Amino acid sequence: MSAAFEQAIWPLAAAEEALVGLARASKMPCRAAAGGVATGWSAADFGAGAAALARGLGLELEAVAAPLGEVEQLVAGAAPALLLLPGGRGLLALLGRRGGRVVALTPALGKVKILISRIAEELTAAWRQTAGPAVDELLAAAGVAESRRPRARRALLAERAGRIRLGGCFLVRLPPGSSFAAQARQARLGLHLFSFVANYGLAYGMLLGSWWLLGRGVISGRFEAGWLAGWALILLCMQPLRALGLWSKARLTVDFGALLKRRLLQGALRLEPGEMRHQGAGQHLGRVIESEAVESQILNGGFLTVVAIIELVFSGLVLAAGAAPASQLAGLLAWLGLTLWLGWRFFRRRMVWTEKRIAMTNDLVERMIGHRTRVVQEPRESWHEEEDRDLAAYHRQSVQYDRDKSWLLGLAGRGWLGLGIAALLPAFVAGGDPVSLAIGLGGVLTAYRAFLKLSEGANHLSGALVGWQQATGLFRAASREEPAGVPAAALATGSGGAAERVAPVLLEAIELGFSHPGRSRPVLDGCNLAIRRGERILLQGSSGGGKSTLAALLAGLHRPGAGLVLLGGLDLGTVGAAGWRRRVVAAPQFHENHVWTETFAFNLLLGRRWPAEPADLAEAEQVCRELGLGELLGRMPGGLHQPVGETGWQLSHGEKSRLFVARALLQGGDLLILDESFAALDPSSFEQALDCVLRRASSLLVIAHP
Repeated sequence: MSAAFEQAIWPLAAAEEALVGLARASKMPCRAAAGGVATGWSAADFGAGAAALARGLGLELEAVAAPLGEVEQLVAGAAPALLLLPGGRGLLALLGRRGGRVVALTPALGKVKILISRIAEELTAAWRQTAGPAVDELLAAAGVAESRRPRARRALLAERAGRIRLGGCFLVRLPPGSSFAAQARQARLGLHLFSFVANYGLAYGMLLGSWWLLGRGVISGRFEAGWLAGWALILLCMQPLRALGLWSKARLTVDFGALLKRRLLQGALRLEPGEMRHQGAGQHLGRVIESEAVESQILNGGFLTVVAIIELVFSGLVLAAGAAPASQLAGLLAWLGLTLWLGWRFFRRRMVWTEKRIAMTNDLVERMIGHRTRVVQEPRESWHEEEDRDLAAYHRQSVQYDRDKSWLLGLAGRGWLGLGIAALLPAFVAGGDPVSLAIGLGGVLTAYRAFLKLSEGANHLSGALVGWQQATGLFRAASREEPAGVPAAALATGSGGAAERVAPVLLEAIELGFSHPGRSRPVLDGCNLAIRRGERILLQGSSGGGKSTLAALLAGLHRPGAGLVLLGGLDLGTVGAAGWRRRVVAAPQFHENHVWTETFAFNLLLGRRWPAEPADLAEAEQVCRELGLGELLGRMPGGLHQPVGETGWQLSHGEKSRLFVARALLQGGDLLILDESFAALDPSSFEQALDCVLRRASSLLVIAHP
């Protein structure tokens, strides 16, 4: 097994080939390899470089870590993944698990099986070599008997291992914004759906067969104990199929929900600031509410519809063997068409009703936010005139919505029951065969259950389609590509590096132009600016002059309509969006910044890393004290770990402003842009905060009113 381990090791210089091979072996689509980009990488810069390389290939790397005591679980559940071996020895490309082994891809693109324990031993060998002697000395000093030392040694090593986290594992997957069909294939959603349909269909067919077996014996008057035993045996054989069907349904639900949530979250992160600013808080709230409903409605409606289709197929087969096959099958098809028409009609009604409800939600939230202005500017007797008109219109829409829903849920199933029995009456009056009549009646009842499920499924699916109107913007926004950039390690292999050749200029804007969507007049036109390393620049101007727009362009939050922005002589496509925002850090205006419902430390280190290391927390506390937030830390019982409440309501305006400044400083960028960040501070606090910023910022651009 050691030979297989050595055979599976990839050199660090072949990281690109390992990624491409792993993706193709896992059936993940990826772009063509650039070739040779990773040459010269070391273990220290592997994480950042490999992540940028993966983005260039259309993949995503997620770095994960685990306590040393859980290394085997990490290795067993990581695939597909790249595993960085200690000391820069190389990489393992993990494809999947087979019992107590993992399948690894070799540099020759073959596959070998390696014991999980062998990989765990390799990953923890260096730590055990240093921790083992220390534990042995401790046991000897404590006078532990020789016979008990092995057990005590294992326990102490396990306890110490739980406090140390091991990194170097990178999960390889498709980005949330890639093809959703490809992500579904990778997650095997189609296989889970097929398993659910097949197992449910077989179980339902066996259920009908068991009742046919029992019913035939009873009606024919030749019922024996063997018939009952056969019936019980069929029911018993159904249980594994039902269990497998439920398991497939659960896996499909969890995996589909995870993919959809990742996609919508990615879409929310891809929205441009201008798109979000264009909509009010109420519109965002309505979008979130409807987006959350999409997942549950699709799954509930989808499963009910699939089950209904299976049952309708079986009911058609049963009716074909009944006493009046022609009339009952014709009635079944006609009623199916009527049910689908009722579902479509209900969907259109629900869309109109939902649009009205969302509009009212938007208006309500906006009025709640601006209620003080309304109290001052509007006479008291006219405060609720518009709300009353909206409520009256909403009531009319609700009445129509409820009526159409009643037609769908009430008529679809129960109406078929009457129609199916009516189609069977001529055969009953003519004295048809009792067995055929019983089969026909069974087909009617089977279809009755199916139509009830179909109508309920149509109800859920209509809700999903209506919710999709709100979620589709986020879903599509997720596919917007941001420049991946070139790995920093690759740039450093050139002769001197582009950033050094153009020093000392750090950031440069050349003939910059920008127009807001829907406005013909540009807010910036022919703007030129050069910021050198170490400079402190104050940008002043009147409101609406384009200062904040320029800051957003320099920070990479907007794309210029004309001109270029260069960071160290490189454009955004070369540096990459993530690399650009790491080097150019901005604290936007107060109303565009946010405090999350979390701890003070989380809000401070949001742009750095989380979970935070002790050094991060120590630096965060030092920056806060330098900004004059020491008194705030002293008031909070939990210090940095004190929750600050929803939207930071426990913080004053000035405290929030300094929190935003501290967050930007802690990101450690090459250039810090502060947009009206000191406007809420008194002179004493302003002087203290400015002194901290001037000492800590490498280069600084401050935007303020004259």
